[in-house]
Amino acid sequence: MSSTNRNRDIERRAEYLQADQCLPPSSDNSMDRIWFIKDGCGLACAIVTWMLIFYAEFVVVFVMLVPAKDLLYSIINGIIFNTLAFLALASHSRAMLTDPGAVPKGNATKEFIESLQLKPGQVVYKCPKCCSIKPERAHHCSVCKRCIRKMDHHCPWVNNCVGENNQKYFVLFTMYIALISLHALIMVCFHFLYCFEEEWTKCSSFSPPSTVILLILLCFEGLLFLIFTAVMFGTQVHSICSDETGIEQLKKEERRWAKKTKWMNMKAVFGHPFSIEWLSPFATPDQGKVDPYQYVV
Repeated sequence: MSSTNRNRDIERRAEYLQADQCLPPSSDNSMDRIWFIKDGCGLACAIVTWMLIFYAEFVVVFVMLVPAKDLLYSIINGIIFNTLAFLALASHSRAMLTDPGAVPKGNATKEFIESLQLKPGQVVYKCPKCCSIKPERAHHCSVCKRCIRKMDHHCPWVNNCVGENNQKYFVLFTMYIALISLHALIMVCFHFLYCFEEEWTKCSSFSPPSTVILLILLCFEGLLFLIFTAVMFGTQVHSICSDETGIEQLKKEERRWAKKTKWMNMKAVFGHPFSIEWLSPFATPDQGKVDPYQYVV
């Protein structure tokens, strides 16, 4: 057995699982309920994220666009910024409230193992923390307290794990935040130039000191989020194209799954076939039928 296998929590034979080790899974179907992680830190980060987006919305609309003399400029930039902000919030909500690919909890019972009718030599992986049968490439999250299929990482900003079922929404969230941050920074630069050319009392509905403070804070916020989300977006796209999650890269796990082209890996996350729905947080990607229990022979 390789060192990778030795480092994982496994049960090599069904008879090792005693009936009293794992309680049978609850009769309630958790998939019928909304996925929501009750984590204080994650909830605080999610609320802060929404507050920062609404702050940017306030400054862009009431400090820069409403006082602008060019009506066409205000309308076009207002539509662009508000559309991107709406898509960013929608992507954040989908990433936060979508089951990332949680494995059924407490199904590692002797009876369930026996019902699988495993062939001699087949190996099943058992998580001792949530008492679940681990599919290949699943990892346990200590915050969600569940094993997550193709878990990339747990992100407190969306108060959820980024996994097989919600990676698309997380990528869209980072992309739209990066775009509205870039757009806000460009508008701040133009508004400063406009205020320097005109009187400060005419370029904003607020007093000059308040206008400067609001614009500087938005500039700092936009620059910080642009760098952070742009880097995260690039990291996620690279992870998808290479078909290797962040945890797998960190642990340098041995690759035991079929290698596919970068385009096929992108379609596996964003849906088949390629369409404008790739950019929509409201379109659930068609990933095909995925067997939740893939055993290593």
